[in-house]
Amino acid sequence: MLSPEIIADKVTEAVASISYPEKPIGLYAPIAYTLESGGKRLRPQLTLAVCSALGCDVDRAIDAALGIEIFHNFTLLHDDVMDSADLRRGRLTVHKRWNNNTAILSGDAMLTMAVQYIAKTPAGVMPEAMKLFNRTAMEVYEGQQYDMDFENSNDVTVEQYIEMIRLKTSVLIGCACRLGAIVADASEDVADAFYDYGVNLGLAFQLRDDWLDTYGDPLIFGKQIGGDIINAKKTWLLINAISEKREELLDILAEDLEPEERVRQVREVYDRLNLSDRCRDLITKYSQKAISSLDKVKLDADAREYFVSLAQKSIDRAY
Repeated sequence: MLSPEIIADKVTEAVASISYPEKPIGLYAPIAYTLESGGKRLRPQLTLAVCSALGCDVDRAIDAALGIEIFHNFTLLHDDVMDSADLRRGRLTVHKRWNNNTAILSGDAMLTMAVQYIAKTPAGVMPEAMKLFNRTAMEVYEGQQYDMDFENSNDVTVEQYIEMIRLKTSVLIGCACRLGAIVADASEDVADAFYDYGVNLGLAFQLRDDWLDTYGDPLIFGKQIGGDIINAKKTWLLINAISEKREELLDILAEDLEPEERVRQVREVYDRLNLSDRCRDLITKYSQKAISSLDKVKLDADAREYFVSLAQKSIDRAY
């Protein structure tokens, strides 16, 4: 299997090689701005890593990897508009640097670009890759709708929340892994195992994002700390706090407080309920489930270490 450094370099080079039309600049400049901002680029790296781990030339999977990365960033443009987010990866979000209409339209263009790249996967596997991509895209939209619905409800259960983040976040990571297996002509069992790995890894990553939004270092995390609390987003932390201290939490959320004071008061409740450690325990659980999925695939030592290490890092990552 290729080293993690080579895989990361191949993704970086592929993103940097994207060619944009010169006009209209108002459409394409925000796309370039978004993609050049970096980020973890976890999804395209997983596509290439799975392909490489299965003994296939990763160049066959470059287009699929780019399609997944562009699609992921398209969702972020629209998410930032919906969440009124000011920062993404330590920089102004597109709707703040330009405006809402630009973020929406450039996001739409990114969606089409993503489809175009997925359609360039090798002809023998392209129909299967496209079917997976389209199914995943619809699941992501369903997850986003549930997320929006939850904003107006104080009766969201933990089980409903886990299903929402599975759809909104995890299935795309599972898709990225499965695409690598599809391009490598893997068996259905192997593709399923890598998909399960990605989904469980995605659950661990999203729960860690929830934790970081409240307990992270803003200089490292790259986003405003406490944004989920300020917007009353139903995260695992908030759902459990409402369940266990309902009256107190709802009073805080209903009170006309300055954002910093609201964050402080809600976090104080979290701390009393030990939700930080409890959330970390759940992250560890999903990380271990991801690792267990690898038992169904025959991998050499380097390949297994790559995927195991990634799952373990999801427990304590700082950004």
